[in-house]
Amino acid sequence: MSVYSMTGYASGQCGPAGPAVDGAASKPSTARLGLELRSVNSRFLDLGFRLSDELRQHEPALRDLLGRRLKRGKVELRAYLNHPASGALGDPPARLLQRLATVQDQVRAWLPEAAPLSVADVLRVTSGAEPTDDEGIAEALLALARNVLDDFVAARRREGERLAALIRERVAQLRDLARAAEPLVPRAVEAQKQRFVARWNEALAGSDGQISPAAAQERALAEATAFAIRIDVAEELGRLAAHLDEIEAVLAKGGEAGKRLDFLIQELHREANTLGSKSAALELTRISVDMKVLIEQMREQVQNLE
Repeated sequence: MSVYSMTGYASGQCGPAGPAVDGAASKPSTARLGLELRSVNSRFLDLGFRLSDELRQHEPALRDLLGRRLKRGKVELRAYLNHPASGALGDPPARLLQRLATVQDQVRAWLPEAAPLSVADVLRVTSGAEPTDDEGIAEALLALARNVLDDFVAARRREGERLAALIRERVAQLRDLARAAEPLVPRAVEAQKQRFVARWNEALAGSDGQISPAAAQERALAEATAFAIRIDVAEELGRLAAHLDEIEAVLAKGGEAGKRLDFLIQELHREANTLGSKSAALELTRISVDMKVLIEQMREQVQNLE
């Protein structure tokens, strides 16, 4: 199963939106439906709708459609009816003309001095008001939404696969750094023991024989061993390798991987921090810094996964 990005975009149009219903059933509507989907990352699924007035009633159906396919992300759906340009003069719908005549009669019954509607007034009122079949619009809108949603999900899958490939590259680089750090650990521990023994021998030389050489060496080795335990990062390297294994397993499983991966990235960062704080060699410190850089790069990618 693939992993999905929360970033995506898709759009589409269809038309005509439906047949006219003003008595001229053979004349199709010239309005076209347009729909756009775009999204960015978010902790939860956050749906927003920008619908033209003719389409607002269909928001619940669109919300249900998106909710069944998407799990996370701040998603915006924009849908609109694209009417013909106002410069293309069309026939005003008969039903609307009849309604205008009725309203004019009612107004002039109360206000006899009111001026009658001119042709220009009628054309201005009826411009862009071509009636369409609501049921036909609903069917066309949902069909268009399903098609655009398919493209949208495919775009998010492609972006998710690209992000997964980048994360796997960082995982491989972290494994290389961990392998480079492993031989440095025993060398750092042994060097620290030698430094402790040398310092104790120096202290013994200035003690005027108050401490026996055997006791001084035994105490020096005990202190060196205790310090070596504190600087030994083998456990951190082991946990880091386990977290990297789990990241690869989550990516291979696919699906809703973002939250799980985000938790694993936090654990990786914790191990890299501990590695740096316990480091007793400059090489280990550099490896820790390089690990943190890679982990931050992974965090940026993971935060975009669904």
